[in-house]
Amino acid sequence: MTATDNDDELLFADEDSVPDGGPAIDPTLPPWVILIVDDDPEVHAITRVVLGEMIYERRGVTFLSAHTAAEAKAILRSHEDIATIFLDVVMETDDAGLKLVHFIREELGNSQVRIILRTGQPGQAPERQVIVSCDINDYKAKSELTAQKLFTATVSALRSYQHIVALEQSRRGLEKIIDAAAALQEERSLQRFVEGVVQQISSLLGHARGALLCVPNDEPGTAEILAGSGLFDGTAGRRLADALDEGTRADIAAAQASGHAVSRDGSYSAVFRTRRHTACVVHVAGTLTPIDRQLVEIFCSKVAAGLDNVYLLEQLRRTQTATVQVLGKLAEFKDEVTGEHVKRIERWTTLIARELQARGTFPDIVDDHFCDHIGLASILHDVGKVGIPDHILRKPGRLDPDEMTIMREHAAIGGTVLREATRMVDGHTYLQLGADIAESHHEKWDGSGYPRGLSGDAIPLAGRIVAVADVYDALIHTRPYKKAWEQHEVLDLLRRETGTHFDGRVVDAFFAVLEREGAAPV
Repeated sequence: MTATDNDDELLFADEDSVPDGGPAIDPTLPPWVILIVDDDPEVHAITRVVLGEMIYERRGVTFLSAHTAAEAKAILRSHEDIATIFLDVVMETDDAGLKLVHFIREELGNSQVRIILRTGQPGQAPERQVIVSCDINDYKAKSELTAQKLFTATVSALRSYQHIVALEQSRRGLEKIIDAAAALQEERSLQRFVEGVVQQISSLLGHARGALLCVPNDEPGTAEILAGSGLFDGTAGRRLADALDEGTRADIAAAQASGHAVSRDGSYSAVFRTRRHTACVVHVAGTLTPIDRQLVEIFCSKVAAGLDNVYLLEQLRRTQTATVQVLGKLAEFKDEVTGEHVKRIERWTTLIARELQARGTFPDIVDDHFCDHIGLASILHDVGKVGIPDHILRKPGRLDPDEMTIMREHAAIGGTVLREATRMVDGHTYLQLGADIAESHHEKWDGSGYPRGLSGDAIPLAGRIVAVADVYDALIHTRPYKKAWEQHEVLDLLRRETGTHFDGRVVDAFFAVLEREGAAPV
């Protein structure tokens, strides 16, 4: 239905000039999007005239027009950035506007857009009834909407929309920070952690062109990039002076020196402190809103604690590795061939485990934790040799039956010693895996091995893996009591003893590893 002439005169009655909304438009900011839904073309035209020059928060306005509720639905489906809707009630039907409100709020689930209901026939939609029953934000009779009141209603709607969007952005940003923090907590490697930091920042902000994380160096006035993404991809490990332009370096240096964030057009440098470093900086390339900057600051506080935790964890891991290597050195001290042997076993067992994981064999056992720890644990496979007398351990020849009985005790000794240590630690650690390996790597698939005569799947998988690697490496290298075998002889033995000595699935995986490494004609 078309508004009356009288309505139009009142709608656009002369008043003092409408305020210009403050400062000039910032061309980097998008305009506010206003949708006009009315079946009267003159209402569209004059609304554009009255509001076309308005500026709010340094942003201009742009208009979309729909002359029916059906047209409005199509526009609303394709535009998610509409801030305000001026909506007529009576269009193709007497309640077309009210039904469109339901579509917006219920079907589209859009609770952000501000809806100002405008009607030339208030009797068709009584104000009190509509305000209570419909999720609208303002109700205006066209007869009362002068240019000034239209401007005031628009600013009020835009301000409300702005606040709602800010709250929603904050909520989503905080959710991303929580998700990011949870994801980063899963990282146990310092390098993967810092790479995750810059990736999560890019995800958090979305529109950022790149991010980097850097820490101070020992040399005054320098810093090193730990990780970078986007524009800064490939800069990890480089000094700022070698990787960044002068302006970016100056911003980072200023943040480090002051201990406060530095913001300029197109970039933001947030600073945080860890126990190891002072004034670490997360630098973001891109125009950040105040909410973006707040989210980066919150995220950095989480990064600081996480970086400390990962560093301590990495130091603990290095301590564990050093401890295992020391234990391996004890066996090496007793047996001069053990040193290089255990290094090769560490490599082969890790490769076999990764191959089993890739094949999906033993999925309930072979996970990342298993693969990460089996190599380290395998170093302990012969640690029990510290309990074997030197005259037996270093005998340059075959052992007699009594000596062999004593030699075989090393498996039980190693398992016993390591299991004692595992009682001091909760969970399934490398020590537990090492105990399984030390005790079971001489067990055989058919049950004829030692020390317990286990068979089949009753033998711990880690022991079955090390058994294959240990026999292969022992035969293919010279020992005090034997010469090195030819490789084809070793491979033939592994094939022959599959199903009696060895688990065939482990042997198959090992042969695949050898073929991939170019170490065997499998």
